[in-house]
Amino acid sequence: MANPTSIRPDQSQLQFLAFKLGEEEYGLNLLKVQEIRGYDTVTAIANAPDFIKGVINLRGVIVPVIDMRIKFRLDSCLYDAFTVVIILNVGRQTIGMVVDAVSDVITFQPQDIKPAPEMGTVLDTNHLIGLGTSGERMLILVDIDMLMSSQDIGIVTRLAA
Repeated sequence: MANPTSIRPDQSQLQFLAFKLGEEEYGLNLLKVQEIRGYDTVTAIANAPDFIKGVINLRGVIVPVIDMRIKFRLDSCLYDAFTVVIILNVGRQTIGMVVDAVSDVITFQPQDIKPAPEMGTVLDTNHLIGLGTSGERMLILVDIDMLMSSQDIGIVTRLAA
């Protein structure tokens, strides 16, 4: 009989999908990811904040698409062959997130994740889980639930209304 721990992964391990925005590498909880799609045309929504690119029809479900480069105030966005939309399940909503590229899935042990540094009122870090390190690699780990329901996005609460 097989060892039960070899059948079921260790629950203390956390898996994150690694993605790039500019020069930085970020990660989000793999369990939130529904699928990854190439960037395609979106339907713009009048009077939406600039970081909301619009909506797409995903097999009959209307999905808002957020450009994370604009949201995080990074350099101008160039959409190319590597630009992807990560389809996420946040709360009861499906949301698309435009990123520069997706690289891989990284597994962290709890001790590999350090708390995000406190930046006072200069920078809101409530949407960060922390910094995940694996060898020389460091990912900024995003709590997508906190980010998508934050005051400036509030997309989850608006859509749920």
